[in-house]
Amino acid sequence: DVQLVESGGGLVQPGGSLRLSCAASGFTFSSYYIGWVRQAPGNECELVSFIRSDGHTHYADSVKGRFTLSQDNAETVLYLRMTGLKPEDTGMYYCGVGPGSRDFRFWGQGTQVTVS
Repeated sequence: DVQLVESGGGLVQPGGSLRLSCAASGFTFSSYYIGWVRQAPGNECELVSFIRSDGHTHYADSVKGRFTLSQDNAETVLYLRMTGLKPEDTGMYYCGVGPGSRDFRFWGQGTQVTVS
């Protein structure tokens, strides 16, 4: 079974940094798209970043240059390093995996990021 468990969220001041982790099991990273989506109250979900099955990494314009996606050597943990955090980065961050960046089939429970 596919399992995704996020951690690392919290409360941080503007300009601060956080590193989110997504511990994954039940699938092979290189076979799917895996990434992060966030949702703030009253807002639509935003695709923050993902890595394709061919290794290409994509970032939303709103986070480009501030967020960095990486994975551990065993390809079991996906990280999202977030720097220069802004209040508009506040939201629930979910890790997802699926056959496409707009087709995540499995999700974690989410981790809350609050920038204030």
